[in-house]
Amino acid sequence: MEQPFVNIGWWEIVVTICNTLITFLIVKRFLFGPLRKMLAAREEEVQSMYATAEKTQTEAEQLRQEYTGRLAKAKEEAADIVSSATHRATVRSEEILKDSTQQAAAMVKKAEANIALERQKALNEIKDEIGGLSVMIASKVVERDINEADHERLIEEFISKVG
Repeated sequence: MEQPFVNIGWWEIVVTICNTLITFLIVKRFLFGPLRKMLAAREEEVQSMYATAEKTQTEAEQLRQEYTGRLAKAKEEAADIVSSATHRATVRSEEILKDSTQQAAAMVKKAEANIALERQKALNEIKDEIGGLSVMIASKVVERDINEADHERLIEEFISKVG
């Protein structure tokens, strides 16, 4: 009898199945367990990163809204300040214009008063000169007896001196 080159019996099949089962249990215990723990830890880390990213994005959005609100408020305050400054400048310019108008009116009144005073002085000086000339003429007339021709000449002299 010849022996077959490959001999497979029931006993070898049972041992091979037991060996495969034992190898599977060892691999499951020492390889798949830590691998599952590592994958769970990695999944947890990814979830944590997503949560942190969402939280950071929410905070950034809040900060952007706060910044936008502050910027709008600052623009509003700047507009109020400009408006207030413009109003104060307008009021001040009106006050300055009113004061300068009053000062100009006072200067005109003062100048008119000075002109009237100078006119009165000039008239008084002319009256004094006319009075002096009249006295001088009267004294000359009294000094001598005047005829018609002398009378005409004295009038002409008086008019030339006054005129």
